[in-house]
Parts: sequence; structure tokens; C-alpha cells
Amino acid sequence: MIIYGIHPVAEALKSGRVREVRVSGSGNERVRALLAEAEALGIRIRRVAPDVLARAAGGGVHQGVVADVGAAETIGLEDLVAGGEGVPLIVVLDGVEDPHNLGAILRSVDAAGATGIVRQTRRAAPLDGAAAKASAGAVHHVRVADVVNVARAVEDLKAAGVWTVGLDAEGEIPYHDVDLTLPTAVVLGAEGHGLRRLVRERCDVRAAIPMAGHVGSLNVSVAAAVVLFEAVRQRRSRGRS
Repeated sequence: MIIYGIHPVAEALKSGRVREVRVSGSGNERVRALLAEAEALGIRIRRVAPDVLARAAGGGVHQGVVADVGAAETIGLEDLVAGGEGVPLIVVLDGVEDPHNLGAILRSVDAAGATGIVRQTRRAAPLDGAAAKASAGAVHHVRVADVVNVARAVEDLKAAGVWTVGLDAEGEIPYHDVDLTLPTAVVLGAEGHGLRRLVRERCDVRAAIPMAGHVGSLNVSVAAAVVLFEAVRQRRSRGRS
């Protein structure tokens, strides 16, 4: 996949999956440092014309550098549940198609130390380009399990002993009253219409983030961050008790 921007490319170099770095011009100090790191790792560096770089980035803000990155290791749902450290904390995405929202969610998952993400192979934003840039490189560190059917994945998580919490503006309980110290999957719906009915009905509980202002809901990436860090707070508090 193609990623662009200084920080995303720098994070990709840490993952060991960069196959080639393309650069235009001499670059600034940060670009030169990045190129020195790529050269030390034995990664091919190709200098190209500015318009070639712009086309590769699809019009995104590339900051003078683009990288060709190999695909991440494919993992299944069971690998995600069993392979993390500590009590599972998983984010399930039901049709989140905006790459900037996906990138922001990836960044929050990484920052919270969560286990990873489950997403549907259809109706999902790709992990390259804008999503990788918005994630600030977290896309190279977060484990992602692709599934064919999110509703079935929720059932599979429940069968594996994971508590499934659907975020819904009409939820019956405030998110901070949910016990997030349990093995938990936070299920988030698409921008605009939220969780689909079949997915919503399969969740163990529907939780809401109370709104005190005039707007009825939060952006999906902000909602993910709010609940993830409530889980972090609860787990740290439980660990001190």
C-alpha cells in the first residue's frame, strides 16, 4: 500500500514493511533524517519529480515523501482475542468508511493500548493513504482483523467470552456505568446512521455518551476515544484497589 507524510513513513520504517521510499527534491531536515534511516535499513530510495509524488499520494499532503509498504500480517478474530496482552479491549467497526475517522480511531486504539480493531472487508475505509496519515503512523502498530460479517463477528466475540458494548445515542445505560474492566469489544456504527439493526441487536448492552449541549452525538472517532480511555481509567482504578 502507499502511505505518505513524514511521520507515517517514519512509523512504517519501524514496522519493517517499507519496500521503497520516494522523495522529491532535497527535503528539509526531517526528510533527510528519515532518508538516512531508510538507507541504514537498506531500503531503496527513489528520487522522483514533484508531480509523480503528488499522484502517488492521491492529492494528499505528502510533505515530500511517499513510501510503498507491504501488507500487514493477516489475522483472524480468534488471533485478536487470544493474542493481546492483558484483558482484551477491542474496537469493532460497523461500516466506518471515512478514512480520516478510521485513522483517528487507529490512533486512539494505539494510544489506549487496546488490543486491536475488527472491521468488515466491505464498506470499510482502506488502511493506506488518508487513513494512514490521520493515524499518525498508528496503522503500522494496531492489529486489524477483517471479517465478512460484523453481526456474526459480534456473536463470535460473545462466544469467546468478550462483553460486547454497542455505542448508540439511544442506549439504555451511560457508557461510564458499563463495567469495562471485563474483556470488552466496543462496537461503533458508521457515520450518520450508526449501528445497523442486526449488529445493534446482537450486542450485550447498548451504551450512550450523554450529551449536554445542542448536538445529539459525537463524531465516531471521538466517541471511540471517549470510551477507550474510560476503559483505561476503570482498569487502572481496579488495578490500584
